[in-house]
Amino acid sequence: MPNRLAHETSPYLLQHADNPVDWWPWSTEAFEEARRRDVPVLLSVGYSSCHWCHVMAHESFEDDAIAGLVNDNFVAVKVDREERPDVDAVYMEAVQAATGQGGWPMTVFLTPDAAPFYFGTYFPPEPRHGMPSFPEVLEGVRSAWADRRGEVDEVADRIVKDLAGRSLAYGGDGVPGEEELAGALLALTREYDATRGGFGGAPKFPPSMALEFLLRHHARTGAEGALQMVADTCEAMARGGIYDQLGGGFARYAVDRAWVVPHFEKMLYDNALLCRVYAHLWKATGSEPARRVALETADFMVRELRTPEGGFASALDADSDDGTGKHVEGAFYVWTPEQLTDVLGAEDAALAAAHYGVTEDGTFEHGSSVLQLPREAGPADADRIASIAARLLAAREERERPGRDDKVVAAWNGLAIAALAETGALFDRPDLVERATEAADLLVRVHMDESARLTRTSKDGRAGTNAGVLEDYADVAEGFLALAAVTGEGAWLEFAGFLLDLVLDRFTAEGGALYDTAHDAEALIRRPQDPTDNATPSGWTAAAGALLSYAAHTGSEAHRAAAEGALGVVKALGPRAPRFIGWGLAVAEALLDGPREIAVVGDAADPVFRELRRTALAAATPGAVVATGAPDSGEFPLLKDRPLVAGSPAAYVCRHFTCDAPVTDPAELARKL
Repeated sequence: MPNRLAHETSPYLLQHADNPVDWWPWSTEAFEEARRRDVPVLLSVGYSSCHWCHVMAHESFEDDAIAGLVNDNFVAVKVDREERPDVDAVYMEAVQAATGQGGWPMTVFLTPDAAPFYFGTYFPPEPRHGMPSFPEVLEGVRSAWADRRGEVDEVADRIVKDLAGRSLAYGGDGVPGEEELAGALLALTREYDATRGGFGGAPKFPPSMALEFLLRHHARTGAEGALQMVADTCEAMARGGIYDQLGGGFARYAVDRAWVVPHFEKMLYDNALLCRVYAHLWKATGSEPARRVALETADFMVRELRTPEGGFASALDADSDDGTGKHVEGAFYVWTPEQLTDVLGAEDAALAAAHYGVTEDGTFEHGSSVLQLPREAGPADADRIASIAARLLAAREERERPGRDDKVVAAWNGLAIAALAETGALFDRPDLVERATEAADLLVRVHMDESARLTRTSKDGRAGTNAGVLEDYADVAEGFLALAAVTGEGAWLEFAGFLLDLVLDRFTAEGGALYDTAHDAEALIRRPQDPTDNATPSGWTAAAGALLSYAAHTGSEAHRAAAEGALGVVKALGPRAPRFIGWGLAVAEALLDGPREIAVVGDAADPVFRELRRTALAAATPGAVVATGAPDSGEFPLLKDRPLVAGSPAAYVCRHFTCDAPVTDPAELARKL
C-alpha cells in the first residue's frame, strides 16, 4: 500500500512511496499529527543519487519490523534536500553543531514544534563499527520522550536558542581589494597539492569555484602561478577516474588524493560548473584538451541529463545493476581485463588496458578498474584509440544504466544554461546555445509566475510546490545574463532584472547581508543564511555576481551597491578560507576589473560584426558583460548612442565610468581586452 509520498514530484520521495514506513512529506499537517499523537517527529533527509541513503532505505525503511517501530512511536517525515535546501540547511547546521560532522542521510528527531533534540546520519540495522543500530536509536528516543520529557524539551529549547543566536559577522564595511585577493591566492597556494592538483587531501572535490577565481586573478594581474594551478588541476582531473573517459562528464568527487576512484554519481551542477571552467581555461590558454573536455562535458549534459521538456535532470546515481541483479556502486563504469578482451579482442584489449590504466589487480573493487589516462601510457595511434573508445562505449550502453533523478532544479539549470551558452558560442556549436535557450524557456514557462517568483523544482513539466531560494534567483539570473550576451536577445536581460529586483526586495538584510530564503517564506526554527560555497556557489555570492553583471549592463546604482554590500563577507573570509568562498573571490576580481562593458554594434550578417562579437565573448577579462546588436536597437542599454564607425561595425569598451575610442578591427579589440 503506497504511503503519503505517492503523489510527490520528487524522485527521491517517490523511491520511498512503497516503504512500509508511513512517511509524510514535510508539511504543517505532519507536525499537527505528531502533536495530536504526542509523539516525536523522525525527520529523514537525503537525495536521489545518495549511495548511503539507498543503503539505509534498503536495510531499515524497507524492513517491516523496523517500520513498525517507526510507525508506532513517531511521525516519519521524508525530505529531499535538493527540493528543500532551506530545511536541510537549518537541521544540518544543528547536526554539525552537535556532533562536529554531517552528511546524508541525515536523521534528526524533532518535537512537534520542529525543534531538534537528537541527531545522526546513517544508522545500520544492527550495531556495527561502534555505531548503535537504528532500532536501538528508535527505542532510546522513544524511551526518552516517554520518561524524560522535561530533559528532551530542555535540550530542544537550548538548541533552538543557540541556532537563533548565531549572528553572521560578514566583514563590516568595504569590498575586498588587492590585499584580500592576494591573501586568498597565498592561502590557496599553501593548500595546493602540487603533485596531484587540487586542494587538500582525500576525499578530493573538483574545486570549480576556486579555479574560476584563479583564472580571473591571472587575467587581471598576469599571475602565472594562479594559471598554473588551474591548468595542472584541470589536466589531473581530466586524466583521472573522476572524469568519464568514454562518455564525458565528471563524477561528484574522488575518494583518493590522485583523482583515481570516484564516487560515481554525476551531478548536473558539477558538470555545468566544470564545463565552464574548462571553457574559460581555453580562453586563457587556447588549450586543445581544455576545449575537448568542455565540449565533451556539454555533450554529456545534453545526451544524458536533458529531459523531454528541454530542462536538465539533477543527477545520475552512483549505483546500478552489476549483471547479477545486485546494485553496486560504479558497476556501469568500471572494467576488468577480461571484459576488455570480450569487447575488443586480445590485441586491442592490451592496448586499451595500457591506455586507460586497467590492471589485473584493479584500481577499484573486485579486480575492476576505473578508466583513466595515465601519463606513463605514452602516445598511441589516435584513430585506433578512437575506435577502441567507440566500441567500449557501445558495449557499456548495453549495461543497465544508473537511475536518473529527473527533477529539474531551477538553480542548477541556471548554471547549465550559462555553461552551454558560453561553450556553444566559443566553439561554434549553435546546437548547444539552442539547448540552453530551450532550458531557459522551460524555466520561464514552468518555474516563473506572473510576478517573476520562482518555484524551485519541476518534474515532467509540472511545477513543484516549493518556493525558490536565493540560489535559484541568482543562478537563473546568471544563466539568463550569459544567454543574453550570446544570443543578442535583450529579453533575457529583462528576465534577469525581474529576478534580481526580487533579490533586492525579498532576500536582503541590513548592511549588505543576504538570506537564503525570502522574507515571506515558510518560517523555520532559524532563517538560513550561508555565504560559503559548497558544491555550488552560495546563493549569497552567486547573487553578488549576477547583481554586478546586471548593474554593468544597465548602469543601475541600486544593483551595484547591493553587489558591493554582499561582497563584504568576501573581504572577511577570502584570505582565511578561500576554498569555501571561491565564487565570491571571482566576483571580487570582476569588481576590481570594472567589470568591463563591451558593446558591439553592426549587422548580424556582417562577418566583421561576427568576428568582433566572437572576440568580445572570447575575452578572458574578469566578469566582462557583452551586448551585441544593431545601433540603438533597444535590445540592450549598452547599445544606446553607439553608432557604426564610418558605416562599419564597431566595438565600444568602457570600465570604471570611462570609455575607450571605438574600434573596428577585431585584433585591436583583442589587444584592448
